[in-house]
Amino acid sequence: MAWGDNFYSRLVAWMKILLPLAALGLLSTLFLISRTIDPTAPMPLTAIDLEQRAQDLGATRPAFAGVTRGGDEIRLQATRARPDPDNPRTLFAEDIRAELRLTEGTIVDIAARSATVDQRRSSARLFGEVRLTTTTGYDITTEALEARFDQLRAETPGAVRGTGPAGELTAGRMILEGNDEDGSAHLLFTDGVKLLYTPKTSED
Repeated sequence: MAWGDNFYSRLVAWMKILLPLAALGLLSTLFLISRTIDPTAPMPLTAIDLEQRAQDLGATRPAFAGVTRGGDEIRLQATRARPDPDNPRTLFAEDIRAELRLTEGTIVDIAARSATVDQRRSSARLFGEVRLTTTTGYDITTEALEARFDQLRAETPGAVRGTGPAGELTAGRMILEGNDEDGSAHLLFTDGVKLLYTPKTSED
């Protein structure tokens, strides 16, 4: 009986030593097999993620303001803009709002769905339901409008339609240009102009 008690005591004593050592060995093995994680390291990106981020590179609510050679003020704002991956000098912009404050006092507001802006040429091409309104009474819509920032000039490559002080009108082309010498501005309609005259009713 004494031998059994002695064996049991020795077994318990050895187990107290071996079990913690075995646990430490298992933990060491797990740490060696597992991949080290750095909490400060950036998240891994797949090829699709990188391509999407490159396409989405840009700025939200960018704005541009300048003055033409004739002194007219130009302000342009977009919801979002991103550079052309093939030509960094060209920008793609969405939801365009532009304002022209002419030296003679007229204000021209322009809205469009999107635009391409050429920074080298100081020009922009607006397209997608382009609408031009003036404080002189014109409300014109067209599909595209080409404009410059260094001088007062905007023209449509295609037809326009809308209303003016005299009534409803359509034309194959519209040009807004300024004269740097006297500061005047002219809105011209060409290429088959049709005007439906609406006489003003006299107020009693």
